Amino acid sequence: MLNPDALSAAFQQWVAAVANLTQGEVVAIDGKSLRRSFQTAGSGTFVHMVSAWATSNRIVLGQVKTEEKSNEITAIPRLLKLLSIKGCLVTIDAMGCQKEIATGIIDAGADYLLAVKDNQPSLSDAVTTIFEHALRDPKAYDVSTHETSNRGHGRTEVRRCWTMSQVESIPNHKQWTNLESIAMIECERTANGKTSTERRYYISSKKNFSAVKALRAARSHWGIENELHWVLDVAFREDDCRIRAGYAAQNVSVMRHLTLNLLKAIPGCKIGIKNRRLRAGWEDAFLLQAPGVSMGAK
Repeated sequence: MLNPDALSAAFQQWVAAVANLTQGEVVAIDGKSLRRSFQTAGSGTFVHMVSAWATSNRIVLGQVKTEEKSNEITAIPRLLKLLSIKGCLVTIDAMGCQKEIATGIIDAGADYLLAVKDNQPSLSDAVTTIFEHALRDPKAYDVSTHETSNRGHGRTEVRRCWTMSQVESIPNHKQWTNLESIAMIECERTANGKTSTERRYYISSKKNFSAVKALRAARSHWGIENELHWVLDVAFREDDCRIRAGYAAQNVSVMRHLTLNLLKAIPGCKIGIKNRRLRAGWEDAFLLQAPGVSMGAK
């Protein structure tokens, strides 16, 4: 029965009071479905939440529910209007690569790094072609490059990034608000003697965007999957939750985000979120280390 908009607004006011976003902070936006929140089996009408994740502060900044029979494209602009992200860099996967969303990010005082795929065919073809020409004739382009490599879990990964500011040849490039640079990231994975290569393309409003910063931002985006969505499923068992009456699924999702933010903010704790939940239930002293938590009058 609790109004979900009022709860989300209170959540965002609390985050604004306790979080201090740094200049250039990467804010990742992505959606997650609450898999068992449907009313009738096979209806496909489960709750889908779109969240914003501050990758350095490692907290949820806000969330909105997608409207029924809609998708993230309509939810992201509503979320952007609720956030205070001035000076941040917003990263979104290919579904969010929309002109209106790019404009909304700029209007919020932030920059964008948007993944480009076949849902924007002319844009994707143009960016791909530019980098193909640049790789064949690098002297003809002003390209920034960077490469990293790491080994672990039985595999070796090499990541190469190229960025450039030559966006004039992209069709209708002026329709993309403040489009200043494009990027390509090549990931080469070797495991069990087999090597696979994948290339991903991006557009950005960052001027003179270096390959070092672009690669770091693109990798930071996956923090929303690894540190938010995965944790919600494993530590909170969100996908197993059958809460669904009224606004309950949406409201409980907000409370999970609130709980996750509180637990992550407890200093000097090196145990996982699941064990932090247990310890917070067992020890008042541990719980009281979370910002703004008070036991109240006894």
